[in-house]
Amino acid sequence: MRDDDKLKAPMAATVVHVAAAPGQSVRAGEPLVVLEAMKMEHELHAPHDLQVGSVLVQAGEMVSEGDVLMQFATIANAMPSPAAIDMPTARVGALRADLQALHERLALTLDAARPDAVAKRHAAGQRTARENIAGLCDAGSFVEYGALAIAAQRSRRSLDDLARATPADGIVTGIGSVNRELFGAEASRCVVMAYDATVLAGTQGIRNHQKTDRLLGIALQQKLPVVLFAEGGGGRPGDTDMPIVAGLHVATFASYARLSGQVPLIGIVSGRCFAGNAALLGCSDLIIATRHSNIGMGGPAMVEGGGLGVFKPEQIGPSEVQQRNGVIDLLVDDEVQAVAAAKQLLGCFQGPVREWSAADPLLLRDALPENRVRSYDMRQVMQTLVDSGTLIELRAGFGAGILTALARIEGRPIGLLASNPAQLGGAIDADAADKAARFMQLCNAHGLPLVSLIDTPGFMVGPEIETQAQVRHVSRMFLAAAHLRVPFFAVVLRKGYGLGAMAMAGGGFHATVATVAWPSGEFGAMGLEGAVRLGYRKELDAAPEGPAREALYRELVERQYANGSAINMAATLEIDAVIDPADTRRWLSQGLASARIGPRLPGAIDAW
Repeated sequence: MRDDDKLKAPMAATVVHVAAAPGQSVRAGEPLVVLEAMKMEHELHAPHDLQVGSVLVQAGEMVSEGDVLMQFATIANAMPSPAAIDMPTARVGALRADLQALHERLALTLDAARPDAVAKRHAAGQRTARENIAGLCDAGSFVEYGALAIAAQRSRRSLDDLARATPADGIVTGIGSVNRELFGAEASRCVVMAYDATVLAGTQGIRNHQKTDRLLGIALQQKLPVVLFAEGGGGRPGDTDMPIVAGLHVATFASYARLSGQVPLIGIVSGRCFAGNAALLGCSDLIIATRHSNIGMGGPAMVEGGGLGVFKPEQIGPSEVQQRNGVIDLLVDDEVQAVAAAKQLLGCFQGPVREWSAADPLLLRDALPENRVRSYDMRQVMQTLVDSGTLIELRAGFGAGILTALARIEGRPIGLLASNPAQLGGAIDADAADKAARFMQLCNAHGLPLVSLIDTPGFMVGPEIETQAQVRHVSRMFLAAAHLRVPFFAVVLRKGYGLGAMAMAGGGFHATVATVAWPSGEFGAMGLEGAVRLGYRKELDAAPEGPAREALYRELVERQYANGSAINMAATLEIDAVIDPADTRRWLSQGLASARIGPRLPGAIDAW
C-alpha cells in the first residue's frame, strides 16, 4: 500500500480522540484523529477526499512517530495542487470570547471610557495624556506598552473597579515616531511616557514604575530619545499588593538619569508636578512648562507633614518663579504649544533638513549702532543670522547676560551662545556662566556644533558678585569648553575683552575651529578705559587737572582702541579673520559643512 493511503503519527503522542470510523467518507480537511503531546493537542486532517478503510488505534493508546493510525479504502482526489487549496478567510460576526474580553478591557483604557474625567480636564484648559501623545506622535505610529496594567490594589479594591478607575496604572508608555516626514522612520523613533493626572492624580505606583523602567531600558538599549509628560503628585502610598515598606529600592530614577548624555531627554509639565515626578523632570535635558504649572520637590502634603506650613499647590514652584530661577527652559501658554515646542526641540537632535529660508544677510550690516557705546537687541541679530523660524531660546528668564538657543543654519542644527549687551553691558555673572556651561554640555552630548556671538566686557567683578561664588561659577565655562567634542565657532561683534571673551570663545580665541570678528570688533585684556586708567596712572596724575588731563586720557583711550581694533587683531593673528557682517551666514555654513564631530563621550549633563 502506498504512503498516501495511510495516516501516520507525526510524533510520539497519546491518542485523544478518533473522529472517523471504517467505511466513512471524509472530505479534505476534516479531522481524523486527535493526538496529545506535551500538553498540546494536535488534529490530524484528511489530506484529500477519501473513504476510511481501517482504524488501527483507539483513544488512550500511545503511539510512536511513524506509526500507522488509519488506512484509507479509496482516494477521491489525491494530492490536490496548491492552487486548488482554499485559503482561510476572515470570520465575520461575533468575536470569540477571549478576543471579546481583550477588546472590552482595552476599551476601558481609552478616554472615551471616562467622559467625566475627560470633561473635567478639558474644563481646566488641559488635554488628557492620550491627547498629548496623539499630538506629539505621527498618526498611527504610537505602540503602547503596558496598557492593561492597573494599580496594585487588588487586596482592597475589585478588579472591575481597578480596571475602570486606574487604567494603565496612571501612566501611558510606548514608542512612536516624531517628525517622521522630515527625518525618516528610524531617526524619528521616540520613547514617550505620559503620567495621567486623571488617574490617582498621576502618582507613581508599583506597576507604574515597572512600566517606566521597561521603557527606559529600551531607550538605553536602542538609543531612543525620551519625551516625558511629568505632571503628577509623586509617590503613591495606596498600593498594597506587594510587601514594600518604603519603595526606596525602585530603579526608575537611576534609570532615567543614566540616559543623560546618551539620548535627548525632554520633560513637559502642565499643572502640578511634585516629588518623584519632579525628580524625573529635573533630570531632563530640557524642560518645557506651561504658565499654569507648579513644580516642586514636595507638594502641599509633604510640606505640611514636615511642619513647614500649610500651602496651596499654586503657591509651590509657580512657573514665574521656576522660569526666573532657571528650572524651566521654555515657558509656553498651554499643552498644544508645549507639544509643538517638543517636536521642534526634538527635531534639533534628529538631524538636518533640506528646506530652509533666511532673512536678507545684508541686514546684519546695520545690526549694530555706529556709536560703540550704544546698546542693541542681540536677539534680533540672532533671528537674522539663523534660518527663519528656527530660533528657540532656552532659559530666557535666567542668566540674562548670556543668551542660549537652538537653531539652524542652512538646515543644520546648532547651539547658539550670545552675549547680551542689554544686561550688564554683556558682562558675565554667576547665573549667566552656569547657563552657558550647561548649554555647552547639552550641545556636546548630542553633537550640536556651537556658534558664539561675542560682545562682552568680561566677567562681572566687584565685592558683591564675589559673594555669589563667582570664581567657581564662571570657571565652569572653561571646564565645559575644554571637554567639547563638537566644533566651536566664535564671532566677535563688538567687545572682546578679557577672560570673559575667552570663555565665550571656548577657552581662548585659538581654542575654536575659527574665531572671526566684524569690523566693529574691539579687543583688550580688559576694558580699554580701565586699562588706560591703570596702565597710565602716572602720566595722567602728572598732567594738570582739568582739560589737559582729560585730553590726555581721551588720546590714550583712542590709541588703545586703534591698537585693539579687529583689523589689528587679525594682523597679529590673534583672530583668524575680519569679515563683512553680511558674510557671517556663508562663513558659518561653510565651516559647519566641513567641521567634524568627535565620538560620544561618557558622562551625564549637569542638571543645573
